[in-house]
Amino acid sequence: MKASSYTCFIVSIFVLFSISSAASYDPVDFDAFLQCLPQHSDHTVSIAGAILTPNNASFQSTYQLRANNLRILLSATSRPVAIITALHPSHAQAAVICAKRHGFQLRIRSGGHDYEGLSYISDVPFVILDMFNLKSIDIDMKTETAWVQAGATTGELYYSIAQKSDVHGFPSGVCTTLGIGGHFSGGGYGFLMRKYGLSIDNVIDAQLIDANGRILDRKSMGEDVFWAIRGGGTTSFGIILSWRIKLVCVPPRVTIFTVQRTLEQGATELAYRWQQVAPKLPKDLFIRLQLVPINNGGNNKTVTVSFIGHFLGQADGLLRLMNVRFPELGLTRNDCSEMSWVESALNWAGFPNGTSIDVLLNRVQVDRVFYKTKSDYYKAVIPKQGLETLWQVLMDIEDIFVQFNPYGGRMEEISESETAFAHRRGNLFKAQYGIQWSESDGGINATGRYVEMSRRLYNVMAPYASSNPREAFFNYRDLDVGSNESGETDFEVAKEYGAKYFRNNLMRLASVKAKIDPENFFKNEQSIPPLPTPPSH
Repeated sequence: MKASSYTCFIVSIFVLFSISSAASYDPVDFDAFLQCLPQHSDHTVSIAGAILTPNNASFQSTYQLRANNLRILLSATSRPVAIITALHPSHAQAAVICAKRHGFQLRIRSGGHDYEGLSYISDVPFVILDMFNLKSIDIDMKTETAWVQAGATTGELYYSIAQKSDVHGFPSGVCTTLGIGGHFSGGGYGFLMRKYGLSIDNVIDAQLIDANGRILDRKSMGEDVFWAIRGGGTTSFGIILSWRIKLVCVPPRVTIFTVQRTLEQGATELAYRWQQVAPKLPKDLFIRLQLVPINNGGNNKTVTVSFIGHFLGQADGLLRLMNVRFPELGLTRNDCSEMSWVESALNWAGFPNGTSIDVLLNRVQVDRVFYKTKSDYYKAVIPKQGLETLWQVLMDIEDIFVQFNPYGGRMEEISESETAFAHRRGNLFKAQYGIQWSESDGGINATGRYVEMSRRLYNVMAPYASSNPREAFFNYRDLDVGSNESGETDFEVAKEYGAKYFRNNLMRLASVKAKIDPENFFKNEQSIPPLPTPPSH
C-alpha cells in the first residue's frame, strides 16, 4: 500500500441509490423562491440554466457528484428542494436574497469534502448553492498574487501556478479535489505549513457575500470580518466568492522521501523519537508520520509506520541535515527523489512519479468510500507505553489509519489571535484518525460499528492529547465534539464545539457574527451563533 494512498479516502466503489424526499415545505413558498431568483441576478448570464429542482434529469447526479462521504450521502433523510449551480456571482447573491426571503436554509458547497456532509444535507427545507462553476484563477506574477474563486480546486490552483512559474507555489491541501472556498476558510494546511503557515496566513483579500446579498471585499467587510473568515469557517458569516492570495517562493527542485518501518523493525523507538525531532526541524523540512495496521494472516499483525518527507531543497542538503538531526531513521540517497514543487504535490496526493500534471485538472473525486474522521492536537510527547497501546488498538480495528502532522516552524511564530485559527504555538503535532469501509464491508448498514471503532481509538488517546478543551481541527469536521439541530444554533451548545475548534477566539467570532449576520441566516449544525445581547436591567 502506498504511504499516501489514504489522503483523499480513494478506494474504487460503485453504488446505485436514490435519495430521499425533501423536508416538508410550502409549495407556494418554493414557487415564490423560484420566481425571486431571476429578479435578483444579472440578466446577461441567465440563472435559468443554473436552477435544478428534483424534476430536472440532472438533479440527482449533480447532488451526488460532489457528495464525497457515502456514509453521509446514503444516510441523508432529506434532499434539497433545489440546487443553484451558480454561473455568475449574481446567482449566488440571488440565492441568498431569495432563500432568506422565502424561508429556506442555504447550504454552500464548493468541493463537497465536508467530512460530515454539512455542505449538502440538512433536516429542514434547504437549498444547495453549488459554487463549483465559479472557478477562475487569475495570477499576476508582477505582484506574485492571485485571485482564486471558491469553486476552483487545490489541484487547479497548483496547475495554474506551475504554468506561470517553477519557483512559486502555495501552502494548501494535499488532496487535489478540495474546493478552495471551504478549504481555505477552515485554515488550509499541507506540506508547506512549517515554512509558510496555513493557506489563510497567505490570504490578503477576499470577496464575501453577506446575508443581505452584498459583495464585500476586505475594506468594505472590515478587519473583524476578514479576521473571522480566515480560520473561522466562512459559512457562519457569508458566502466566499474568491480569495486573493500571496504566492510563496519554492526552489526549482525539491526532495521527497518515504521510509517505512514495522514494529519488528524498531518503529516504536523511531515514532517516539520523531515526536521530539519533527517539530524542531528547520522550516524547509516537513515529515509526516503515517500509521497503518497490517494483517499478514491469522494472528500475524503489525503496524507500518511511514515517515513521509518534503524538503525545500536538493537531496544532498537533506541527507546532511537528517544525518545530524534524525540519524536514527537511516535515510539514504535511494530513499529520496528530486522533482519540481508541482510534481511533489502530485506525489503527496498519491499519484505515481511521472504522472502528468494534467491530472491536477480532474476536479471531481470519482471513487468514494464510507468514512469517519476525528482529530486531535498533541502538546506533549506520547510515551512509548502510549504508542504501544495505540499499536494494539490499530491492529484490533484494522480498517483505520492515523496521520501525525508536525507543527513548529512558521506555525510556532504566529499567535493564536492573529487569525481565527487558534491552534498555533505549543502544539507538537496534529492527528487525524480515519476509518473507512466499502459496500463489501457492509456499506451503510455497517456505519454504527465503524463509527464506534473510531470513537474507541479516540477515547484511547485521550490521556495523551490536548485537554480542557480537547482541541479539534475544524476542517476535519466531527459532530461528535458537539452539534446543534439543523435549524437551531443554541449558544451553550455552540460553546461546546466552538471551544474545541477555535479555543479563545470563539467569543470574538460570535461577536463578529452578531455584526454581520445578526439574524443568524447562515447556520448549520456547527456554525457560530451571534453573541447574545446581555439582558438589560
